[in-house]
Amino acid sequence: MRRREFIGLVGGAALAWPLAVRAQQAGKIYKIAFLYPGSSSVGIPTLIEELRRLGWIEGKNIVLEQQYANNRPDRLPALASELAQRKVDVVVAGTTLAVLAMKQATSTIPVVMSGSADALASGLIASLARPGGNVTGMTVMTPETAGKRVELLREAIPSLHRLAIFGHFSYPAAVSERDAVEAAALALGLDTVQVDLQRAEEIPAAIEPLAGRVDAIYIQDGPLTTDNRVLINKSALVARLPTMHTFRHALDGGGLLSYGPNIPDLYRRAAQFTDKILRGASPADIPVEQPTKFDFVINLQTAKALGLTIPDRLIALAEVIE
Repeated sequence: MRRREFIGLVGGAALAWPLAVRAQQAGKIYKIAFLYPGSSSVGIPTLIEELRRLGWIEGKNIVLEQQYANNRPDRLPALASELAQRKVDVVVAGTTLAVLAMKQATSTIPVVMSGSADALASGLIASLARPGGNVTGMTVMTPETAGKRVELLREAIPSLHRLAIFGHFSYPAAVSERDAVEAAALALGLDTVQVDLQRAEEIPAAIEPLAGRVDAIYIQDGPLTTDNRVLINKSALVARLPTMHTFRHALDGGGLLSYGPNIPDLYRRAAQFTDKILRGASPADIPVEQPTKFDFVINLQTAKALGLTIPDRLIALAEVIE
């Protein structure tokens, strides 16, 4: 296995934060909640590990509660309201929808984004340098990297002419990414087909008719596609269609390519934001950061199964699953 990391240019500024009224109190057990629209999150073990490294240990000085909407975004407001009523000390929120739900439920409980899509455009913060409210953390500029994913897919498959965009377009962030994918595809002379996924049961029936109509599928990241990544990739393999994903774990079950932020790094840094808040920093003053570590992954097992030969230049740049 060979691994290369793409290093981004944008990072967070280093600041010294003053002691605030939320300063750490000796003997207190702090309540940290995690809110996510899907049914699970692959980043939680890293979050817990980093909190422990920073001195926050479950059962000793923190309790960590995980709340999942199980791919029913309509449940998020109620879950967020419940957390606000219980007056937890910090909420780590995964995805833009979870952050929005918490922001609507409370203006006082600090909310840490573990990777919200374009927090500035979504209205979650006033600016990257000074968020100004109760939200800070990591923002993932997914639309800005969508074009890179399309370019890598085209380079991996020179015969690519028609691309299916597969996602849950009920999410605002998914619409922005879809538009960015279409713009990138148009610039490369590719035709596109949109496939709007609403329920997991639709996946096989949505992919099957794409066989022979498109040359590859761009899978948008989201709770629904993440939870069902194995089904998506297996269905795509049956249809003999290569897939491009955002995150490495999305290759489970036979995805071909992924390019996007390193998930463990996002959650490690989310834990660091949480640590600063528990020690007294105000989220209004903690600059929001963007990923600096990106993973490009190629699944050569899938390439072989599909009869594809990936160019050596790409293999040299990527982490390779053999």
